[in-house]
Amino acid sequence: MATDTRTPEERAQERMDDYTDLLWHIASFVIINGFLWVLDATQGGGIDWAFWITIFWGIGLLFHVAWYLIDVSGSGRRYERFLEDERRKDGV
Repeated sequence: MATDTRTPEERAQERMDDYTDLLWHIASFVIINGFLWVLDATQGGGIDWAFWITIFWGIGLLFHVAWYLIDVSGSGRRYERFLEDERRKDGV
């Protein structure tokens, strides 16, 4: 079993970065897919291709959310909670 040589602050920052990445993924999904649906609808003929992009990207987003929820649980001020968790693991 490999030991983690990073400090609690580094591990907490990594977890905070994971959270920020998830939020950016969700925001880009909503904004870009909204634009694509409007674009597809205004080209005439109804929704032809935007549906498929949303479905496959949505599946990827669900995997990202699932990975995050498995890795992190709870609520509150995330960085401080992550830091507290990592310090507790080190016995600090």
